Amino acid sequence: MYAAVEGARVPIRMWADPQSVEDAAMRQLHNVANLPWVHGLAVMPDVHYGKGATVGSVIAMRNAVSPAAVGVDIGCGMSAVRTSLTAADLPDDLRVLRGRIESAVPVGFAMHRTPVNPSRVPGLGGWQDFWSVFGELHPGVQNLQDRARAQIGSLGGGNHFIEVCLEQDGPDADRVWLMLHSGSRGIGNELAKRHIDIARRLPHNADLPDSDLAVFVAGTPEMQAYRRDLFWAQDYAARNRATMLALVQRALAETVPGTRFDTPISCHHNYVAEESYDGVEVLVTRKGAIRAGAGDLGIIPGSMGTGSYIVRGLGNERSFQSASHGAGRRMSRNKARKTFTAADLEAQTAGVECRKDAGVVDEIPAAYKDIDSVIAAQTDLVEVVTHLKQVVCVKG
Repeated sequence: MYAAVEGARVPIRMWADPQSVEDAAMRQLHNVANLPWVHGLAVMPDVHYGKGATVGSVIAMRNAVSPAAVGVDIGCGMSAVRTSLTAADLPDDLRVLRGRIESAVPVGFAMHRTPVNPSRVPGLGGWQDFWSVFGELHPGVQNLQDRARAQIGSLGGGNHFIEVCLEQDGPDADRVWLMLHSGSRGIGNELAKRHIDIARRLPHNADLPDSDLAVFVAGTPEMQAYRRDLFWAQDYAARNRATMLALVQRALAETVPGTRFDTPISCHHNYVAEESYDGVEVLVTRKGAIRAGAGDLGIIPGSMGTGSYIVRGLGNERSFQSASHGAGRRMSRNKARKTFTAADLEAQTAGVECRKDAGVVDEIPAAYKDIDSVIAAQTDLVEVVTHLKQVVCVKG
């Protein structure tokens, strides 16, 4: 259940203990709640400090949107699919499967040498129309189309991942799932940075408490241009994940012939949607939050060693029909690198076939909040469909 924090233009509805949220993040929440365009603010249990707005914020605005509150990885999100396999069907040496996945999907700064043929992505059409819009995007990205095409179907770095998971409970215990986390790659980042810079220079944003909360307002050419680029980048992110999932499915099917797949689940968790609450049309920014409308299937991952949850939304309008996007960081990347060693990472990821070197120590499970506690804090937002535990994790 949520707690309402007063003292701003609108109440801050928090599915986290206000006393547990760091002071810098609370200041960000108050800054957002005092913006003149804000209709409401909901805070997820994985909340933590971010750029302008906290990660784990759901911001409903009237006739305005803040590009920094969306974030620079526009459309970042999750995809997952259940397979016909059980744990017993997987190879004894999971390094074989991890190697096939890493060969199929470029990670880190890498990209495909030639763009992935869209025919390899079943059920997803409209590619010609999608790319035909590129020439209308911000002039500053017009030299990046070849790179954007080559990055479709690639993972990136940071907290992005591809996993092979096993169901933990119920009649389907040990059923194999595939799961991945990524966004709009370099092109989304480039578009976001350009629009954030434009917003900061607009006169109506001159007196904001934080320049990273600069907004575009309805009826202006700047808003029109941002919405065009934003929704295109969100589509790019969805297509990127769909392409990756198709490549990973093929890698698994090549490892275990005859593998069948259910219908995939996919959800953004850094994005904007046009929705209506309290009879008011609003632009809802979910920055580190998923939509949890009644019946919506969603994915809430933990860290690389702790498992994840498939959930079903309950449609709670107090949270603007939203839920958390993951465990949420409890420690910055720099602090994690200074606190933990590769040996710590190896111990905390025991039983998972994954990188265990110093290059990914900042992703160690101890740098994240406890995923089970995060799930327990939002029982009025989602119900658990199944609990997954990873056995293979590919990182950038």
